[in-house]
Amino acid sequence: MTFDLQALVDRIGLPDDAARAAAEARQRELTKPTGALGRLEDLSVWLCGVQGACPPRPLDRVRVVVLAGDHGVARTAMTSAYPPEVTAQMVLNFLAGGAAVNVLARQNGASVRVVDVSVDVDWAELGAAVPDDVVRGKVRRGSGSIDREDAMTREQAEAALELGVRIADEEVDSGADLLIPGDMGIGNTTPAAVITGLYTGKDAASVVGRGTGIDDLAWMRKTAAVRDAMRRGREHRADAVGLLAAVGGPDIAAMTGLLLGAAARRTPVLLDGVVSCAAALVAQRIAFRTREWFLAGHLSTEPAAAAALERLRLDPVVDYGLRLGEGTGALVALPVLAAAGATLREMATFAEAGVSDREDGPDDGEPDAGSPAVDAG
Repeated sequence: MTFDLQALVDRIGLPDDAARAAAEARQRELTKPTGALGRLEDLSVWLCGVQGACPPRPLDRVRVVVLAGDHGVARTAMTSAYPPEVTAQMVLNFLAGGAAVNVLARQNGASVRVVDVSVDVDWAELGAAVPDDVVRGKVRRGSGSIDREDAMTREQAEAALELGVRIADEEVDSGADLLIPGDMGIGNTTPAAVITGLYTGKDAASVVGRGTGIDDLAWMRKTAAVRDAMRRGREHRADAVGLLAAVGGPDIAAMTGLLLGAAARRTPVLLDGVVSCAAALVAQRIAFRTREWFLAGHLSTEPAAAAALERLRLDPVVDYGLRLGEGTGALVALPVLAAAGATLREMATFAEAGVSDREDGPDDGEPDAGSPAVDAG
C-alpha cells in the first residue's frame, strides 16, 4: 500500500464537543419554545460540532463527488434492468450537466465532480473526449462477478482506497465545506447489499431490493447472486480491505476512502443512498469514529439502506421514496440542513429581541398563564 491506512485512522477524531454544547445553549436562548423547531435543532447542533463553530457557518461550498464503476455481476447474473453500457453513457451525461444530480446541485448552489474509478470502457475507442481529471485515477475496467470471483485484487482495493482519500484531500484543499458521495454503476446495489448483509447479519433476501426497477425474476437472480457473494465474503468480515477486494468493487472502495479522508480532514459528509451507506459501514469498520462525521441525507427504498442506517445509528433527514443514487437524495436533504444552520445562526435571542423568556416553573407543556406568549407556529 502506498499510503499508511493506520496513520489515516489515527488522524480521525471526534467532532467538537464545546461547539455542540454552545449550540445547545444558544438553542435555549432563541425566540421560540425549547424544542419547537424539532429535528432542525438537532441538525444545527450536529453541524456546529462537525464545523467546530457556533453559530455554524453557511454551507457555501458543497461538493458532490460521483464515483463511477461497472460491476461484473450485472452482466453475468443479469441483476439490473439496464445494460452495463449505461454506466459510461451516464458519465457523459453527468459531464454534460444533464443528469438529476446536476439539476439538483445547481438548485442548491453545489458543484459536481465525476471520477471514473472502474467504468468498463475505453473512452478513446468510444470516441468520447473525457477530461483527464475524470480518468487519471482509474483503477481497472469493471470488476469481477462477485458471486463467483473476487471483485478485484487486494492491491487494487488499496489503490482505490488511496484514490478516495486523495480525492477528499483535493476537495477539502479547494475549499469544500461538505462532501456528498454520489455513485454511478449498473449493478452497484448488488455489492452494496452483500456488504450490508455481512455487516448487519441480515440474510440475502432481507437486503436485496429492486435497484433499477427489476422484475420478480431478476430479483430472484439478484438474491441468489447476493447469497453466493455473501458466502464468499463471510471469511473477510474482520478484514475490511479484504472484504472490499472480494465482494465490493473499486468504486465502493474509493467511496470508502473518500469517507475516511473526509473524517480525517474534519469535513462533514452527507450520505446519499444504499451504496454510500454500504461504504459508510466499511469506513466505520476501519475507523469507528468516522460515523460521527456522517449525516444520512435520505432513506433509500433499497432495504439494505435501512439496515445499514440502523447499524450506523443514523436517522435520515428525508424519506421521499428515492432510489436513484448519484447523490440526489442527499441534495434533496441539503436545504433542510442549511435551514437548520440558518435558524441557529440568524434567529434573535430573547435578549436581543427584547422578548420575555419563559418563567421558571414546572414544565407541564402549556404556556404559563402569567408569561408573555411566544408564537410556536
